Amino acid sequence: MAFEPSLSTSGMRPPLASADAPSMADSLPSINFGFDDLRNSMAQFTIKFDAFIERGRKRVLEERNQFHINMAEYEEDERMRQRDIEILNLKSQTHEQTLQKEAAEAAEMHAAISQITLERDSRLTKRDRLKQQIAETQKAIAQNWRHRRLMLRSRLNFPELEFWQDYLCIRIEGAGREDRLKFVYSHLFEKDWEAEAWFELGTASRDYEVFHSRPKLDHDALEHVVDLVNDDRDFGAFLKRMRKLFVEAMN
Repeated sequence: MAFEPSLSTSGMRPPLASADAPSMADSLPSINFGFDDLRNSMAQFTIKFDAFIERGRKRVLEERNQFHINMAEYEEDERMRQRDIEILNLKSQTHEQTLQKEAAEAAEMHAAISQITLERDSRLTKRDRLKQQIAETQKAIAQNWRHRRLMLRSRLNFPELEFWQDYLCIRIEGAGREDRLKFVYSHLFEKDWEAEAWFELGTASRDYEVFHSRPKLDHDALEHVVDLVNDDRDFGAFLKRMRKLFVEAMN
C-alpha cells in the first residue's frame, strides 16, 4: 500500500519568480550594524594588545637577562665562597701542622731540658765530690808538707832552717807529691826584685835529685851542685849554690 501525503509538497512551493520580479532582500528594511566602529575598535584593540605584548616581551627579556646576571653573580659568589673555604681549609691544615710541629718541638725541648737538668745535677754532684776531694787533698798536702818539713829538719839536722829562708829569700812549698819539695827564690834580679825562680827537690831516697827548675839551669853545673850536697850533706851550702846558679841564669 503506497503512502500518499495529504498535502503535496508541490502545493507548498512558492511560485517561481521571474527575472524581472523584485528580490525579497530588496524588500527588507535597511539596518546599520556599525561595522566601521567595530573595525576601528578592533584596530585600536589590536594596537593596544600588540603594545601590551611588546611590553610583556620586553619585561620578560629584562627579567630573564636580570635572572642570568643574578645567576652569574650568584655563581661567582659561590666560587668565591668555595675559594674562601679552600683557603680556610688550607690555613687550618697549616695551622694544625704548625701546632703539631710546635708540640713536637716543645716535647723535644722539655726532653732536652730534662736531660740538661740531669746532667747539671750530675755535674753538681761531681763538682761537690771534687771539691771535697780537693779539700781533702789540700789538707793532706798541708799535713804532708808539715810532715816533710819536720822530716827535712830532722834529716838534715838543721834546726835553723828559718834563718836560711830569710837569709837567702827562700820559701818552701809542696810540689804536689809526697816525695818532693819546691824551693822558691826571690830578690835575684836587681831590675826586678819580685821575679822568682824555683826548683823541685826529690827526697824519696838518700840522695837528693832536682827534677824541675825555672829558669832552666845549666845541666852540668846543676849536676855538680847536686853531687856536692849528696857528698857533704851540707844543705845550707846547697841552697846557696842553687841561688848562685839562678842569679847567673837570670843575669
